[in-house]
Parts: sequence; C-alpha cells; structure tokens
Amino acid sequence: MLDSLNELGSAGGPGKLEKQVMALFTSSIHHYVTPKFYTATKPDTGKVVPTWNYAAVQVYGEASIYYRTDDEKTSEFLNRQISDLSNAGEQQVMEIMRSDREKDDERWKEPWKVSDAPPRYVELLKKAIIGIEIKIQSIDGKFKMSQEMSKGDREGVVAGFMSMGNEVANKLADVVKHRGELADAKHP
Repeated sequence: MLDSLNELGSAGGPGKLEKQVMALFTSSIHHYVTPKFYTATKPDTGKVVPTWNYAAVQVYGEASIYYRTDDEKTSEFLNRQISDLSNAGEQQVMEIMRSDREKDDERWKEPWKVSDAPPRYVELLKKAIIGIEIKIQSIDGKFKMSQEMSKGDREGVVAGFMSMGNEVANKLADVVKHRGELADAKHP
C-alpha cells in the first residue's frame, strides 16, 4: 500500500489510493455448527452438513492513508485518532473490566490521557503508526445465524449452544434465537 502511494508521489497530506477499498468487520460471536444440533432434519432425512454461524459487514469506499508524520494534516489526524482510541479504551473497555473494588481505588479515579505521556515520546511513536480513513460509499452486511433453518432445527442449534455452557456459545444462542424470530416475523 505504501509502495503504491510512494509511486504515485503524493506530496504532503494523506495519500489517496486510486482503487476502491473494502474493509471487512466480523463479529466476535461466531462458531462452528455441528449437524448434531439439527434436531428436526437430521433424524428425519439425515441431509445435514456442518456450517459456520457468523455476522460480517463489508465497507467499500475511498481510502486516505496518513503515513507522513512530518505533514501537518497527517499529524493532526493521528493525534485525533490516538486520543479518541485511548479515550475509548480508558472510559469504555477499562470501565467494563474493573471490579467494584478497583473502582474505589484512587489510581482508577481519572482515566489515562495521551497528554500524560511525554510529547516527544508520542511523536516518536507516531512514526510507527499508519492511519487509514475510509470515505464510505457503500456498506453490505450479512447475518448467517441459522435463521434459514426450520424452527425445529433452530431450536436444536440454540439448545446445542446453550449446552456448551460458555459465554460465546450462550451469546450465539441468543443471536440465533433473535435472528430466527426476525425471519419468522418476515415470513410467517
């Protein structure tokens, strides 16, 4: 990617890629589905195969690449991204992970901020960061959560995942149930 930008000779500012890009985002909730979960079709016809349940979104658009840290626009973009990502991590991710005991601890009263680090250190680290901004032109998404299966098979999938007894399987069972209800409401 950087080789392409350097060949184009973009002077200053972000480099723009000539071709449209696609970024793929997948849900953290996904899993293999064994045919043994299909409690309606398997005993009836045996015509079942394994599959994978997942959710994904594809984003298409024009990409600007911020990689020349000596450029003012790039520096401003990276500063904003570093600050926003740090704030999200400190105020959302860390808040979820803290125990009630830690929330009373003086060390956790104020979130860490980029300004807590020496400015020269932040500038040095920025040289190793490549910023990517996508001007979105279209978005496509897909849920493949057993919603195409019969109600009996979906119930088997939900029960199968629930029996696994772990957090991902339980969340997946909830999504399969919800997506099935949506499919049933759409095609009664």
